[in-house]
Amino acid sequence: MKRKALTRICLSLSLALLPAMLTGCTFGFASDPDDPNEEVREEPIDTSTDTFQYDPSLSGTNITLLNSKAEIQVALEKMSAEYESRSGVHVEVMPVTDGDSPYTKVVSLYNSGNPPTMSILDTTDVIALAEEKAADLTNEPWTAEAAGYLTEVNGKIYSFPLCIEGRGIIYNRAAIEETLGEPFDPASITTLADFTALLDRLTAAGMERPLSLAKEDWSLGAHHLQYIYETYNGTSEGAQEVIGLIKSGQFDLTAYPRMNEFLDAFDVLKKYNVSAKDPLGADYDEMAIDLADGKTAFWFNGNWAWPNLSEAGAENEDAYGFLPYFMNDDPNDFVNQKIQASPSKQVMLDGQMASDKEQAAAREFLNWIVYSEIGQQMLVKTCNIIPPFQNNPYEPSDPLSRDIYAKVHEGEAFNSSAIVPNDHWAVLGAAMQKYLADRSDRQELINAIQSYWNEQE
Repeated sequence: MKRKALTRICLSLSLALLPAMLTGCTFGFASDPDDPNEEVREEPIDTSTDTFQYDPSLSGTNITLLNSKAEIQVALEKMSAEYESRSGVHVEVMPVTDGDSPYTKVVSLYNSGNPPTMSILDTTDVIALAEEKAADLTNEPWTAEAAGYLTEVNGKIYSFPLCIEGRGIIYNRAAIEETLGEPFDPASITTLADFTALLDRLTAAGMERPLSLAKEDWSLGAHHLQYIYETYNGTSEGAQEVIGLIKSGQFDLTAYPRMNEFLDAFDVLKKYNVSAKDPLGADYDEMAIDLADGKTAFWFNGNWAWPNLSEAGAENEDAYGFLPYFMNDDPNDFVNQKIQASPSKQVMLDGQMASDKEQAAAREFLNWIVYSEIGQQMLVKTCNIIPPFQNNPYEPSDPLSRDIYAKVHEGEAFNSSAIVPNDHWAVLGAAMQKYLADRSDRQELINAIQSYWNEQE
C-alpha cells in the first residue's frame, strides 16, 4: 500500500479541483452522470484477419447510433470508423448530452421526425418503446449467441444486449492481507456472519472502518435496494413477480424475508462505513482512493468503478475482485454464493422511420460486432466491455471486469434485472439516504417503498 501514498496525495489535491468522474451504465448498474470526456484505455487490435461477409449493396448508406453510455463515446467512434473502412457504411455516433435522459432524448428525436437508426438505451426504455418504435430482431443470428441475456417483450426480441455489468462488494486483497498478516481467500467468506467477522478482525487489526458506502441515490435506490426484487429467486421473471405482488398489496413487506435480510446486510455496511460519522458527505472519488491505498478493504460497487480505481493508482495486475452481497447466514443460499450480473445497455433498432436499406445496414453492423474478428476485439478491447455473446473469445483486461467475466462463465453469477419506473432510484434513493443517515427506521423505509409502489399504475 505504501507505493500509492504519493498517488493519494496528488489525486486528493486534483480531485478537489475537478468535478467527480462517475462512469458506467445507468439502469441501476452504473454511476450517473457518466463522464463523456473519459477515454477508455484500450489494447491494440489485430486487423489482419477479417472473414466477415459484407453486403456491397449497403456501401454508401448513412446510419446513426444514439449513445447513452458516455464513457465509450470515443471507443464507439473508433469502432464505427473501422466498420466503415470495410463496409462503406457510415455510422454517426450521437452522444446523449449531459442533463438528458436516454429515454427523453430518443422520444424527442422521434417527435421531431428524425429518430436515430439505432439507440443505446436502458432496458426499461427499450421495453417502454419496443412495440411502438422498434424493429423486430427475434430472428437475428446473434440471438443464439446471447442466450440468457435477451430481453423479451411479449415473446419478441427488440434489442441487442451490448454489455454485461455486475456489482457486489469489491475487495482489495493486498489491503486485507497486509492488515491481517495472512493470505486472504475470498471463497472462505460464505455468509453474512463470516463477512461481519472479517470486518471485526480488520477493525481489531487497525483498519478503523474497512468499507466504503456511496451516498448517491442511484447507488442506494438501484444498486442496493433492487436486491429485494432481484434475489426473490434470482431471475428477472421472479423480480417482476415480486414487484407485481408489492404493487397489488398482496405482500406484507415487513414480513417479506428478503426485505429484512437486505436491511440486515445494509446495516452491516452502515456500521463499518468509513464515512459513518457523515454518511451523506461521502465523496465517490475519495472512496476509490481509500480502496486503492488500503485505507479500506471493501467498496460496494460494480465493474464500472475500475476507471476510478485506476485513476486512484490501482493497476491491472492488482488483486481486486468481488464478494457477493451477503444477506443471511445460509451458505447454500444463491445470494451468498453468486454476484448479480446482467445486460445493462441494449441497442434498439428503429422500425418506424428507418428505410429498409438503413435497417439492413444497422443489422449488419450489429452482426459485425458479434461475428467479425475485428468487431469482437473492439467490443472488449476498445470499448472495455464484458461481452454477453458466447462466441466472443476475448476477456476484458481490468481486474474487476475479469472477475465478473470469470464468474459469469463459471456459473457464479445470477442474471436478474428488475424493470422499475425511471424515477425509482431518485424517489427511493432519497428514502434510502434517510435510512443511511439514521433519519428514519426500518418501518419508515418499508412504508416508503410500499407507498411508492401503491402510486404506480
